[in-house]
Amino acid sequence: MFKFKLQFLFLAAASIFSYLPASAQQPAKKIKYLSQPLISAIYTADPSAHVFNGKIYIYPSHDIDAGIPENDMGDHFAMRDYHILSLDRIGGPVTDHGVALDIKNIPWAGRQLWAPDAAYKNGTYFLYFPLKNKQDIFQIGVATAKTPAGPFKAQPQPIPGSFSIDPAVFVDDDGSAYMYFGGIWGGQLQRWKDGKYDANGSKTDLQQDDAPSINCKVVKLKNNMLEFSGKVSDALIVDSAGHPLPGKDHDRRFFEGSWMHKYNGKYYFTYSTGDTHYLAYAIGKSPLGPFTYAGHFMQPVQGWTTHHSIVKFKGKWYIFYHDTELSGKTHLRNVKVTELHHNPDGTIRMINTFWVEK
Repeated sequence: MFKFKLQFLFLAAASIFSYLPASAQQPAKKIKYLSQPLISAIYTADPSAHVFNGKIYIYPSHDIDAGIPENDMGDHFAMRDYHILSLDRIGGPVTDHGVALDIKNIPWAGRQLWAPDAAYKNGTYFLYFPLKNKQDIFQIGVATAKTPAGPFKAQPQPIPGSFSIDPAVFVDDDGSAYMYFGGIWGGQLQRWKDGKYDANGSKTDLQQDDAPSINCKVVKLKNNMLEFSGKVSDALIVDSAGHPLPGKDHDRRFFEGSWMHKYNGKYYFTYSTGDTHYLAYAIGKSPLGPFTYAGHFMQPVQGWTTHHSIVKFKGKWYIFYHDTELSGKTHLRNVKVTELHHNPDGTIRMINTFWVEK
């Protein structure tokens, strides 16, 4: 625990230093960024990218300044709607298609529309979103549309059996669809250990350092893409010896922001370590896991955690991510993209999104 606190303080100090204007730094330093924001008219984060009809469509969170004090439970992330973005080519102009879904049009809505994802099947586009219900408990909803840019119409109730945040839907080569979801701390996953929500449960996972870490959840979707098929299970991450990662392993264990992509017949489960700010990956032989930890592939971005997506487009792989270049505030972020490289041995090349020039 003490080691974790020291590490967290170091990261926090480094993050705060990066926000200081050059005139306040001794000697003066300048931050250089690997990529530029895709749009600047609104704040966007958590970009889920997909290729539909030969174009890239991005389904991000829409950050706003709601005037809520920042806290570890994420109350200041008070998003109310989704905008969908698209582009014909990497580096080309980005279209903002406007509001695709508004919280006021979701019958079961409480507050906080967090990171969404999308999928397509049988002529219908599906938008999956986490949202707190009227009891302030996160569940996952789904909305449908006939075009990838929407507008989307929400189902009257959340997906039965769903909970927590960060849905990511992966459609395998055989057409089977799987949802990965969950996030600890403000995402409430630590309050679902026994399959029921414990309103008095821990706000974080910090009291569970010597226990196996909390895992992301995975479940197969029915053909209608609106319901779970079977039981929710753990997307288990293990070390090279096959042992589950412990809760105190903050540099490697799952925190939130999962994604799945398939490369050379293997399943790459990627995720954020959250409070230590890395993107990590683990590789498995099945979309259900288990997944063997393989390393970090993105250094901490400027800002809080890293929520990403990985997509193949015109023969190249790209990673979409966010940072805080435009605002310098953790709750007002901007989405970016850069190329992602798989090495010949199947590992992923490290990405550093910014650096400080002397």
